[in-house]
Amino acid sequence: MKKKLNEIISCPYDLMISGIADDSRLVKEGYLFVATKGFNVDHFDYIDMAISNGAVAIIVDREVEVGVPAVVVSDVNDLFPILCQRFYDINPNEFKLIGITGTDGKTTSATLVRQLLLPDYNIAYIGTNGVDVSNEHFNTSNTTPCISELYECLYKIKQFDCKTVVMEVSSEALLHKRVAGLKFDIVAFTNITEDHLNIHKTIENYRNSKFSLVNYLNDGGVAFVNGDDENCRKLTCDKMSTFGFDSKNNFTIFDVNYGTDYTDFKIKSNEKIYSISCPMLGKYNVYNVTLAFLIGLRFKISVEVLIDRIKNIKTIVGRREKINFGQNYDIILDYAHTLNGISCILDSVVNYKKIITVTGAAGGREKEKRVKIGKVVLEKSDLVIFTMDDPRYESVDQIIDDMIGDYKGTNFLRINDRKQAIFKAFELAKAGDVVLVLGKGRDNYMAIEDKRIPYCDYDVICEFFSK
Repeated sequence: MKKKLNEIISCPYDLMISGIADDSRLVKEGYLFVATKGFNVDHFDYIDMAISNGAVAIIVDREVEVGVPAVVVSDVNDLFPILCQRFYDINPNEFKLIGITGTDGKTTSATLVRQLLLPDYNIAYIGTNGVDVSNEHFNTSNTTPCISELYECLYKIKQFDCKTVVMEVSSEALLHKRVAGLKFDIVAFTNITEDHLNIHKTIENYRNSKFSLVNYLNDGGVAFVNGDDENCRKLTCDKMSTFGFDSKNNFTIFDVNYGTDYTDFKIKSNEKIYSISCPMLGKYNVYNVTLAFLIGLRFKISVEVLIDRIKNIKTIVGRREKINFGQNYDIILDYAHTLNGISCILDSVVNYKKIITVTGAAGGREKEKRVKIGKVVLEKSDLVIFTMDDPRYESVDQIIDDMIGDYKGTNFLRINDRKQAIFKAFELAKAGDVVLVLGKGRDNYMAIEDKRIPYCDYDVICEFFSK
């Protein structure tokens, strides 16, 4: 993709640019560097780095003398998404966008939506697992990519003649306005529990950041909200439709039957009752499936078709993913890393002789929640193996100490090396047990200091059984 600079902004420079970024680390040869202002950083300070990385022109909000063309504008932050739209030939109004936010359940819900809609709509997915469009997959740097990367994703999606996108929208993305310039036909809130306070500082800030997603709704759009969630209930929006077990919701869930490999439940709206059966377990997945069902209805897919598709939902990789190598115990791989997410998945594993949980906590994140997570896994597991999970610059031993706190029990082991921790769990597991490997899902890296070392829990599990 290449364009002349004066094609995307009024200026006398007709030099060719091959990309656009506001992060100097992402700049490559031939790029346009846009010196935006963040909360804690002014990218104006990184102009020299951007030029050394290959920037051939810059957009700034003040005069500067550099060796490449510089275009001065009044508000560089407001202009940035417009420049991205022009560079990638994206008209946001040509897409039907679904945005899903929440502390937990974003990936599962978004993936379910794509599964349910795909037979009728050429729909793409953007989120934690990257970009999926048609039969192609692309990796992304964040759950919700930065502005320039997001528009590049939309450009790629557009090449597949795809105009419908379901997207995970993180609180940090909303804080930094990464979806600026976009309008959503549907937004959804799965739940809001305490998380990312290292960024947002208070639960009120975190909640309000999530709530700002409704500001990106189209005039005729709708917000589907988990009406059982105490934080979600604080949202005020005249386009809101609630779902949950509470009878006050617009869509009420009731008559739930949890089987060994399925869940049956009903949804009531006014006088209509929908009977759902799905091959997913846990109360939290009842919420996820209900949300996907409601979005399917909004897209005018018939009830009968949706119910049939829900019966045949495919496993979502890294999300309560049951892995079978013929062993006589179950293995469940899951991305759960929040207090709510871990608690929910532990509550969903029943009728096992023993629950063995392998987990840790990320470094450089809220230390306060570590002891809470440790308490939950220790109380709800027969054995916990504490290990590393993206320690970054922190000591793994210290992180584990934080998780154990003043716990007096003995139902835990400490094995810092995550691969060895997983291997040990499998060696200890007996017939009828379950091993939960939590925190990383299908992530393909381990964050150690400032590096991302290649690592994947799934690959480790495969390696164990290959031996």
